[in-house]
Amino acid sequence: MPQRTSLADADCAIAQALDVVGDWWTLLIVRDTARGVHRFDALQEELGVSRKVLTERLRLLVDAGVLSREPYQDRPPRYEYRLTRRGRALLPVLIALQDWGDTWVLGEGEMMATAAEASKEAARVHALVGTRLPALRLLDHDGGSRDPVADTPYTVLYFFPGAYARRDAYPPGWAEIPGASGCTLESCTYRDQLAEFTTAGATVHGVSTQRPDEQRAFADAERLRFPLLSDAELELTAALRLPTFRAGGTSRMKRLTLVVDRDRTVREALYPITDIEESVRAALAAVRSGGPSGE
Repeated sequence: MPQRTSLADADCAIAQALDVVGDWWTLLIVRDTARGVHRFDALQEELGVSRKVLTERLRLLVDAGVLSREPYQDRPPRYEYRLTRRGRALLPVLIALQDWGDTWVLGEGEMMATAAEASKEAARVHALVGTRLPALRLLDHDGGSRDPVADTPYTVLYFFPGAYARRDAYPPGWAEIPGASGCTLESCTYRDQLAEFTTAGATVHGVSTQRPDEQRAFADAERLRFPLLSDAELELTAALRLPTFRAGGTSRMKRLTLVVDRDRTVREALYPITDIEESVRAALAAVRSGGPSGE
């Protein structure tokens, strides 16, 4: 594919980056490989793109070091396409585009840590029910690497904007952002009901985009007895296309809860959350019933 930038753009990082990812299909390929779609036929089905166009875009992304091409079958030869370290560095770009689209294209331009029940953003979260979480690992608040899905019948993943040990650590204007307040209440409610979740066969994990050291300080201060996981690199956020907002110069997760079974399938998605204590009760009820359908 010929380069589109001019000689005058040779020192412009924006123009040079757009030569690699400035095409409609290339960023959508990055989006879907982040979601765990790695094989040519699966990417073609997901995107609805011609084989010729997909072949060209995959070659461009491999040549640019955004994707690696890894064999998974010898006869006939077949390959998977996976994000490299350079490719994963594009995930904040995808999340920023999604946030802009949710706020200014699908929404009304207001920064929020929640959404309307009938919004397209909420529909996207509810559509996660029945899908599977891709295999990945996140840092826990002790700095260890951990699968967000535990080896128990169910895992409750509650995603929260941010919680700090000191009140002065919150970004300016935090309390004025709709839906942002309540992270301490949410974590402490899960703490106080942890025995009930354990009896029902569920592990509880809290997830935010904070650094592990920030999460540890909060966990110690509130005496939490379950892990907080850091998605500071936005890998899980991008994989599930979770809604975000920006505050304090950081992409933050909007408050939502997923109940996931041992096979990594999402059984329940709670969003938007307007009553935190009720959302914890709803998550416990979903675990006890085996999911929203009571299977």
